[in-house]
Amino acid sequence: MKRYIAFLRGINISGKNKIPMAELKKGVEGLGFSEVRTFLNSGNVIFSSELDQETALSEQIEAMIKSQFDLEIPVLVVPKEVLENLLRSAPSWWGSEDKEVYDNLIFVLPPAAADDVFRELGEPKEGLEEAMRCGDAIFWSFSRKSYQKTNWWSKTASAGIGKKLTIRTANTVQKLVGM
Repeated sequence: MKRYIAFLRGINISGKNKIPMAELKKGVEGLGFSEVRTFLNSGNVIFSSELDQETALSEQIEAMIKSQFDLEIPVLVVPKEVLENLLRSAPSWWGSEDKEVYDNLIFVLPPAAADDVFRELGEPKEGLEEAMRCGDAIFWSFSRKSYQKTNWWSKTASAGIGKKLTIRTANTVQKLVGM
């Protein structure tokens, strides 16, 4: 059995795309996956499966959500070991204890790629935010005090590429890997 983490995009935000985590857990268990746990209300599911195809796993969870909740929610499934390796590749400026800095990990939903994000959003604003590609994920940090002055803050939600991203804080990703 291989351990996976599923990231659901855009659920339980401002009363939209509501999915109760207990019901989501039952739905994922109903797909035959084991050791299912959810974390936070933002759509993080940890599970085990013998299937070794992330795309197929994503499609199964998306179909279950459509069937049970009548929502079309993009799902990105990442093997836990891949996420662990990704965190080992984190730049030194990411994931610190500095409360003045907001550290995020941007996951790019296929078929989009990290290069598409930089092409559409432009370069991070020097001195206010930093970003580094790592495969099709992007480590992104910015000053909490100056977030409105950053280049990426508003664009990650409003630009066309925003619908092809799911973003988690460093703290959330680190906890998921530790579960």
